[in-house]
Amino acid sequence: MSLKEKLMEDLKESMKNHDEVKKNTITMIRAAVKQIEVDKRVELEDNDIIDIISKEAKKRKDALSEFEKAGREDLIAQTNEELAIIKEYLPEELSTEELTKIIEETIAEVGAETMKDMGKVMQAVKTKTAGRADGKTINEIVKSKLS
Repeated sequence: MSLKEKLMEDLKESMKNHDEVKKNTITMIRAAVKQIEVDKRVELEDNDIIDIISKEAKKRKDALSEFEKAGREDLIAQTNEELAIIKEYLPEELSTEELTKIIEETIAEVGAETMKDMGKVMQAVKTKTAGRADGKTINEIVKSKLS
């Protein structure tokens, strides 16, 4: 079953169960996917959909920190719930050790030696870890290895 089909099945399930948060979250993901398919006139594969879902997760994480600063407990709870639903569709995140190993291998592959090579390393690592690691974490580890 493709990711698109799973989203549709889960949407139907959430409607039957009157789970508003899950229904709204899946609808938002499907809308983002549909928007890109219409704009680019393509049928997205699971990898592309995972990228979109990762971006939606990042939006929630960023919003969460803002809500915490503002002390909005209602929005914090809702955003955490949405984030949990979104994570169901993402591959399991890599541990820091696994990510560090991938970054070290990539640095060796591209022959990176200084911070000037950071862009090449970041691009290669993001391709290898698609949806399984946060860009901010990758950035921090790459910086520590190249400096």
